[in-house]
Amino acid sequence: MITVTDRAAKKIQQQLMRRGHGLGIRIGVRTTGCSGLAYVLEYVDQPQENDHCIDIQDCKIFVDPKHQPYIAGMSIDYVRQGLNEGFEFVNPNEKARCGCGESFQV
Repeated sequence: MITVTDRAAKKIQQQLMRRGHGLGIRIGVRTTGCSGLAYVLEYVDQPQENDHCIDIQDCKIFVDPKHQPYIAGMSIDYVRQGLNEGFEFVNPNEKARCGCGESFQV
């Protein structure tokens, strides 16, 4: 199960409204960076055949089952720190994170 804070859900809804279309977002991982994996968020206009859909606070979150082991139990928040803002991922499956914070290992 993935959890999404109210702030993150509102930001997702704002982005979808600004975009003007879309069913929700897909959360996954890709191979990259110095630690191996990075989180990926992308708009979903048409779900993929095997997608698992989670309705959280009026947001649809889509997850490809092959990514589920990497993000199970993760929580997503939207934070502002000084001039920076963005989604923050708290993942109990992470074993290590690179120094720049862009990639992780499980």
